[in-house]
Amino acid sequence: MRLLPLLPRLCAVLTATALVAATGHAASALPRTVTAGGQPYASYWYPDTILGWDPATDPDARFNRSRVPLRPRTRSLRLKANANARAGEARVASLVSFAPTSGNPSQGSLAADYYAFTYWQYVDTLVFWGGSAGEGLILAPNPTVIDAAHRNGVKVYGTVFFPPTVYGGRIEWVRDFVTKSGSTYPVADKLVEVARYYGFDGWFVNQETAGGDAALATELRSLITYARGRGPTEFMWYDAMTEDGAISWQDGLTPANDAFLADPDRVADSMFLDFGWTAARQRASRDRARSLGRDEHDLFAGIDTEAGGYDTAVPWEAVFPSGRPHVTSLGIYRPEWTWKSANGPADFRARDSRFWVGANADPSDTSTSSPWKGLAHYIAESTPVTAKPFVSGFNTGHGDFYNVGGARVRDGGWNNLSVQDVPPTYRWIVESAGSRLTPSIDYGDAYEGGSSLRLTGRLDAVNTVRLYQTRLPVAAGTRLSVVLKTPRAGATHLKAAVAFADSPTTFTTFDLGATGGTGWERRTLDLSAYAGRTIAQLALRVTGSDDAYDIRVGQLAVYDGAIDEPAAPSRLTVLGVTDVSPTRKALRLSWTGAGRPHHYDVYRRDPDGSRTYLGATPNDAYFVPALDRAGAETTTTIEVEAVGAEYGRSTPATAAITW
Repeated sequence: MRLLPLLPRLCAVLTATALVAATGHAASALPRTVTAGGQPYASYWYPDTILGWDPATDPDARFNRSRVPLRPRTRSLRLKANANARAGEARVASLVSFAPTSGNPSQGSLAADYYAFTYWQYVDTLVFWGGSAGEGLILAPNPTVIDAAHRNGVKVYGTVFFPPTVYGGRIEWVRDFVTKSGSTYPVADKLVEVARYYGFDGWFVNQETAGGDAALATELRSLITYARGRGPTEFMWYDAMTEDGAISWQDGLTPANDAFLADPDRVADSMFLDFGWTAARQRASRDRARSLGRDEHDLFAGIDTEAGGYDTAVPWEAVFPSGRPHVTSLGIYRPEWTWKSANGPADFRARDSRFWVGANADPSDTSTSSPWKGLAHYIAESTPVTAKPFVSGFNTGHGDFYNVGGARVRDGGWNNLSVQDVPPTYRWIVESAGSRLTPSIDYGDAYEGGSSLRLTGRLDAVNTVRLYQTRLPVAAGTRLSVVLKTPRAGATHLKAAVAFADSPTTFTTFDLGATGGTGWERRTLDLSAYAGRTIAQLALRVTGSDDAYDIRVGQLAVYDGAIDEPAAPSRLTVLGVTDVSPTRKALRLSWTGAGRPHHYDVYRRDPDGSRTYLGATPNDAYFVPALDRAGAETTTTIEVEAVGAEYGRSTPATAAITW
């Protein structure tokens, strides 16, 4: 909300750091001190300092690269969870501040407390929100967020933020941004280069600095058009600066700002409309977009959830009228309220579920007395599960320990969205004529990572737990694999359930039998008899009776043939070492990869021959924040092994660290 007549609505996150630097920015950003093995951070710049950026000389650059391509997504109207939800209309943009501009670690950290977002099926674009007068105006996303988003088919944008004067903004920065060299815009060239090198999809441009004029506004449009022509790099424009150069929020698409979206130049790919819109303004914006030859869903009606989360008053009918086409798309400012307002991990997950799915934790039932029904009420789920192999260990990308193949290889908190699995499409839909079991992501045990799927409750009727919407063709060698664990040996009452595209709501089941103990056990099922058909849903079915049913599922996979062993990395190199203490070092590592594995796991070899997990990345460089000396050892062996898309593992590359 506006605190003063000309105060912006997209700058609350930036207040503290911007006010520190209200006297302005001297000539260039103060450089971060980088030690040989020190923590790398996501990149941030001012318009003049980005001109000097070169990945060949930036020691952090290689740690900020995402190697995960944007996956295609699909959706089935026959399989949408909610009868009210619509597909192929409104899109959702999520503007998230994961940390202060200068404080985004490149590859996760040793803390479980993190905004580990898992409702990607309702989001189309994530804006990595940040920028401030005191740190830098241009913020590139870190690779962990890009990796997780791209695995879910979600685009990621960096942020360009020109703050209002009251928050330290200077119109000279905007003029620096659009300075030309001949027929080129050097800053635009750098924006495109950064996006290509780091592997993300575009930029959100938020120009709120007063003092401009029509000529400056024209140059900004020209710069965006120029950069898009150098692409593929997308741009989203924020409704703040108008065509005459003034800062005047229109709360819609109007004659004062439509040149930023208009054909034939198609300046911006989309526009984020400020928060003061009404139903009438939304309809007028839709009509104006159409008159310009633009899709009305290129307009994102902004809602500000930073302070109130799902208690925010939103005129939902103005965007998503019941039973009628969506008027525009939706832009959500600061949905990480669910994390920042929570009083602990369980509270965060409950709040996030209510925010996205609704009060009943069931996207098929969004009935509630609250005006906030959840995004699942309006937006049909998308799925990136469109190609084999598909493997999920229900790992959310953070936790209090790390398991590999069911064995504990690290204790202690961590976050790393690069290893987050594609979350279930439906959270949760349980069909039963009797008591319904309770599915949950359980952080007490895991087969891979720090979490697993758990089903608990009173079992007195058949339960079908729908998990993933998919589009997976079945071939002669296709296998379905389930890894499970029970608290005692005996009947699991569990069946894997598959629905095919020719009858997508009818499940074919495969009995998973009994367990022989209390450890993780794998069941591998041959789907060759169904070759030529396409899997449309993956589910679990539970039958029988049990007053206190309890089972964990640690992995669900669909793949062809045998599990392949990926090619091993080579030339593991220690780029730098920092002595954190006499018994702890931080390391920067690099290696040469082969092929495109799912990720690389990094370990240390312990004196007793066992291994301790240090982290993971899909990249060919990794920062180890804490290598602890074991006893009086004089050297420690570091190992890096490739983990394939089917979770086969290579032989490791090794290097030695001397104490």
